[in-house]
Amino acid sequence: MGVYVFKTDINSASLIESVKPLLNSNQYISDWSIDIEDIDNVLRIISVELLENEIIQIIKNKGFICEALPD
Repeated sequence: MGVYVFKTDINSASLIESVKPLLNSNQYISDWSIDIEDIDNVLRIISVELLENEIIQIIKNKGFICEALPD
């Protein structure tokens, strides 16, 4: 199981709502959260199947910035 952490520009509840259906419907994502109180608007994803670059592409395809944060 992989835990991935990303810096995003998803910085409000309404923007979270816009990505919620996308993340909830992905069968390979077991859990996710976005911390809009953090300066980096941290997206945390738990996935067994997806790779870091695949998650970045999913978020970027929705029109958001998404960059891996170092451990």
